[in-house]
Amino acid sequence: MALGKNELAELVAGDIPDGAYVNLGIGQPTSIARYLSPDSGVILHTENGMLGMGEVVPDEQADWDLTNAGKQPVTELPGAAYFHHADSFAMMRGGHLDVCVMGAFQVSAGGDLANWHTGAADAIPAVGGAMDLAAGAKQVWVMMTLFTKSGEPKLVPACTYPLTGKACVTRIYTEVATFHITPEGVRVTATYGIEADELAAKLDVKLLF
Repeated sequence: MALGKNELAELVAGDIPDGAYVNLGIGQPTSIARYLSPDSGVILHTENGMLGMGEVVPDEQADWDLTNAGKQPVTELPGAAYFHHADSFAMMRGGHLDVCVMGAFQVSAGGDLANWHTGAADAIPAVGGAMDLAAGAKQVWVMMTLFTKSGEPKLVPACTYPLTGKACVTRIYTEVATFHITPEGVRVTATYGIEADELAAKLDVKLLF
């Protein structure tokens, strides 16, 4: 069967290398935090100025001085540190983050990322720190549904939405498959509840299995 949101978050968490410095984007990626093993040594960074962030907590447990970039209340882990917004962006732009995990509207077969604006007249653009992360993180992973609500693929030959970054995405995690963007092309490393030929038929991107 296709993976649920929590199963997908657990899958991504398991692939993050021990000891990595990681930024989790707004939305679905924030749920990854709850599946990180305490002994993994993974340190979460949030662009509003914190290292050592824990998971999102319910409002009744919230300390509203501790929030992530999406303004959700979070916990702090032992050794957590706080710093100026500018210092946080220096970490992002300076190549100090090992992995960032973001959502996306579209990802191209070449690893281009579009996740800040659909181009629609009534859409509200929200780039935040996504461009800085796309350019600065050592690895950019995307966590998204493979298809829109109307059934259109979000893994495409070329993005039609405004780009966040070019040739930056290295992995794509979806509910039906995991993809690695390689110099040879888009490689499917796992499928969930779908056969290879069915997956290939639903996408306009050539897939390597």
